[in-house]
Amino acid sequence: MKKMTSRELRDSYLEFFKSKGHAVIPSASLIPENDPSVLFTTAGMHPLVPYLLGQKHPAGKRLCDVQKCVRTGDIDEVGDATHCTFFEMLGNWSLGDYFREESIEFSFEFLTKVLEIPTEKIAVSVFAGDEDCERDEIAAKKWNELGIAKDKIFYLPKENNWWYAGPTGPCGSDTEIFIDTGKEPCGEDCSPACDCGKYVEIWNNVFMQFNRDKEGNFQPLAQKNVDTGMGLERTICMLNGYQSVYETDLFADVIAKISSLCGKEYGKGEEETRAMRIIADHMRTATFMIGDEKGIVPSNVDQGYVLRRLLRRSVRFARQLGMDSKELVTIAEMFIDKYCDIYTELADNRDKVLTEIAKEEEKFGKTLENGIKEIEKVLKFVQNGMLNGKTAFRLYDTYGFPIEMTQEICKEKGFGVDIEGYHNAFAEHQKKSQAGAEQKFKGGLADSGEQTTYLHTATHLMLAGLKKVLGRDDIEQKGSNITAERLRFDFNFERPLTEEEKKGVEKFVNDAIARDIPVVCEEMPIEKAREINAVGVFGSRYGEVVKVYTIGDVDCQICGGPHAERTGLLGEFKIVKEQSSSAGIRRIKAVIDTTKAK
Repeated sequence: MKKMTSRELRDSYLEFFKSKGHAVIPSASLIPENDPSVLFTTAGMHPLVPYLLGQKHPAGKRLCDVQKCVRTGDIDEVGDATHCTFFEMLGNWSLGDYFREESIEFSFEFLTKVLEIPTEKIAVSVFAGDEDCERDEIAAKKWNELGIAKDKIFYLPKENNWWYAGPTGPCGSDTEIFIDTGKEPCGEDCSPACDCGKYVEIWNNVFMQFNRDKEGNFQPLAQKNVDTGMGLERTICMLNGYQSVYETDLFADVIAKISSLCGKEYGKGEEETRAMRIIADHMRTATFMIGDEKGIVPSNVDQGYVLRRLLRRSVRFARQLGMDSKELVTIAEMFIDKYCDIYTELADNRDKVLTEIAKEEEKFGKTLENGIKEIEKVLKFVQNGMLNGKTAFRLYDTYGFPIEMTQEICKEKGFGVDIEGYHNAFAEHQKKSQAGAEQKFKGGLADSGEQTTYLHTATHLMLAGLKKVLGRDDIEQKGSNITAERLRFDFNFERPLTEEEKKGVEKFVNDAIARDIPVVCEEMPIEKAREINAVGVFGSRYGEVVKVYTIGDVDCQICGGPHAERTGLLGEFKIVKEQSSSAGIRRIKAVIDTTKAK
């Protein structure tokens, strides 16, 4: 087999298929386009589904690429020899052009001529056949004609050799390609379907020839397609004879750096080795998630939650190794440098990647130690080996521990977690929070006393001031709480305000107060409010007819009210505190002195 670097494999693959009439297309985003069914792009075919369904691709009928992918279903397996959350998928497609035999010929030629894999080290599987589709003798015959011995061709059922786009839609049999590692068979029935390690899959060619309807019936497709996928990391590992993907050039220097930072030798201790691999894998994935052209940031929902979980696991394992978790930024920077000429978005978003990782490390690093101490404390009182759900939720609510992390720590110490109880506690918390919010914010203000009414008007002026002073029209209200004593206002912004900016906002508001501008309320259809560019703080929460409060040329907002009749009644406005509320959200507390009113 020809030893290659990852760069050489990428280049060789694309050049080979380019020579076979395939157009090279760029990798799509990790964040799927208009597909709520998955959080991330999980395979090379994912961005091409519309074309597999019949739309014409502008680049033609033969395509190839290297697609960046993320799969987190096996996150607990990361740390072994082969599992990664981020990986690159080499793929080639035929959109209604060539089919089964030519696809197999291309694959065999690339494997044996370009990668120089001996024919005797290749094993394949083909579909065994059932009532829906006949046994794939065409693929088996082609492989045998090319030199694959019959005892290296395995017939396997749908479970192993069939691909579905979903519950309905395109589907078909596939042929999977494996490297025979030379290990002894685990028994008479040893095949690529078992997990004994004798056979390692490197490529999968899917022959999409049927459409499955809602009743489960299979009808022939008018356009037959070929969709293939070869894992870059795993193939590089096999070509170079490595025992794990972490020995490849994709990880080796990073692992060495982690080893240096923690003062422990990679490969000496099982737990230490696993921790180093987890950090390397998770930081690579986090770097690509944040640095993507549709980059995300840590949060408590959807993609952001997955990212937060990866970063927090990295912090935990770094500290477990004795490594300063602030150095995770250094690891991310190494990955940016490694990939930025291939995926240029990483260079474009370098500062964002490093900033977001540093922010999350600082945020979680402060609470991690206390949270682990709390888990260890409560586990001393656990009965029946099961941590109750309410306690698990408290660890999430108080210490920011993702439930998966609590499970992981408990498992290491021999305990389970009551997941149903956790979800019940979470649901109860949400219910109480929503009820409280309805009481506090119904119609904008629950307490419509004079002082709270005036403070409500002050928030409108302050939002307009923030947009003006910060030069950002995208600044929005993210939360508000008003009492008779002060206003509290949350808005989207990435950093603390400078003293000059705070003074600028105060001046903007006080200038508007000094002008004693009338506050005009009009009721109008929601469509008209949008036409006049009224700011809609709560968007879809409003009905068909809305109230719009206009403060001269300063502000125009959809709001439930009530408000001061004129700005002069507010007296004097002052910001008393500006701080972080959550990732990317700032909070201002401010007061007014109505004794200075006109």
